[in-house]
Amino acid sequence: MTDPRAGHRVDILTALHLRRSVRAFLDTPVSRRTVEAILADASRSPSASNTQPWRVYACTGEARERLSAELVALHLLGGSGHAEEYVYYPPAWHEPYLARRRQVGKALYGALGIPKGDTAAMARQYARNYAFFGAPVGLIFTIERDQAQAAWLDLGLFLHGVMLAAIGHGLGTCAQQAFARYHHSIRKHLSIPGTEIVVCGMSLGFPDPDATENRLHTPREPVAAFAGFSGFDAPGDG
Repeated sequence: MTDPRAGHRVDILTALHLRRSVRAFLDTPVSRRTVEAILADASRSPSASNTQPWRVYACTGEARERLSAELVALHLLGGSGHAEEYVYYPPAWHEPYLARRRQVGKALYGALGIPKGDTAAMARQYARNYAFFGAPVGLIFTIERDQAQAAWLDLGLFLHGVMLAAIGHGLGTCAQQAFARYHHSIRKHLSIPGTEIVVCGMSLGFPDPDATENRLHTPREPVAAFAGFSGFDAPGDG
């Protein structure tokens, strides 16, 4: 596909396979112009009747540092009295989802040298979410609270658009629902109105190529495990 902005080729399939959750970033600054370009690219994501229900709040520099400092402190104190405004995970896990969650957790903490049962080390690692994993830019995504399920689906498409667009601009990302828990503090720092639900955050920056956690590659299920086909020829035909 030709990029109409610059005249060069953009390999969508390569971007899909390059995308991963980056959990360690360089402190190299990212300009507002670049962030705006990424968001403009991602705004081409589809939405129901072109409603484009997403909202984004970007922060960097001292604004990001002040927000991160407060959120990290809240987390390390236990986060008592804070909770997201919507149900994110099911009340109980069952297979195959339970095994997949355990697999990625074991792989991540194993790569970081954090042994099973070391809750203090796990808490410190989780707290890095709120420091945007060292990324220079933090993004917070919201939708208006009077929206229905269509807006949530649309926001998901937009989030993926941001992640792929970031790759096109030479950057990496990590989408993080963890931020939703501390929406009261985030509202205060970024002037988010009460009419909007804080859905998630995202770290944005240049991935640290030497970070062990950035070498983690999570597996994917084969297509046969999640897709059904009717009326097609046999696999490999045609």
